[in-house]
Amino acid sequence: MLDEPRSGRLTAWGNALLAGLVSPDDAAHHITGDDATHRVAGLPAEPAPVGLTLALGRLRALGATGLGLALPVPGHPLGLSGPPEFNARALEAGEAVVVPGVSLGLVPEVFEAGPRGDVRVDVVWHCLPVRDAPPADVPSLGEAERELAEALREATEVLSRLDVAGSGPVAQAALEAYRARAARGREVLAPGYPPRAARVLELAQRVGALVAIAHAPGGDGREHGAAVSAAQIAARAEALRPVERTARRAQVAAYNAYVEERERRRDRP
Repeated sequence: MLDEPRSGRLTAWGNALLAGLVSPDDAAHHITGDDATHRVAGLPAEPAPVGLTLALGRLRALGATGLGLALPVPGHPLGLSGPPEFNARALEAGEAVVVPGVSLGLVPEVFEAGPRGDVRVDVVWHCLPVRDAPPADVPSLGEAERELAEALREATEVLSRLDVAGSGPVAQAALEAYRARAARGREVLAPGYPPRAARVLELAQRVGALVAIAHAPGGDGREHGAAVSAAQIAARAEALRPVERTARRAQVAAYNAYVEERERRRDRP
């Protein structure tokens, strides 16, 4: 979770485009990021893959009013609503975008080519049918914020007792790299999102970064940082599992806050 998922960028900037807050070219630029190209395959009435700007315009013409993020892992279909074919593709990719109202979803497939240091990355988004149903296990933004704060307090206490990665030079370098990226003024989410969503996303990404660092080599030649016994490694994994799950749920809630707010306004008398 050190980097923003591609499906997150597509969700955030696609929502800004659908709301008329950014231009198609601006949205495509932010979604693509450092990748060479993004194309969408399988769109209705499009026999061949098309570019992002055309694809987002087609989804809007079909009736899309918002995009939602899914970050599933085995045993936790976070953000998915089926059918099995779409869920399986999303689970394999570890991410997806669902489009409420048009019963479609997008799953990225990443292609890399070239020597180290000069790798070209092309992304094909596969458009597939989805069930028009509430996504699995996505909390409200308020619920996510409360759960994340509680999980962070509990995990910090447990991981401190276990001497979680943070003392080794590799862990320190990873944490400093993450802080440097955050300090560069990266725009969080996209225009149209409430400030609370940006705050929740920042915290969820920081927690995700710490979880990733704790699982990485700590500079001592071993995985799991400073852990020296199987019991400590198992205890650390047990402590990290719920906080990682909570951070993913909070991240999805932040990206889906645009749709949540739109639904709330629609339900007001």
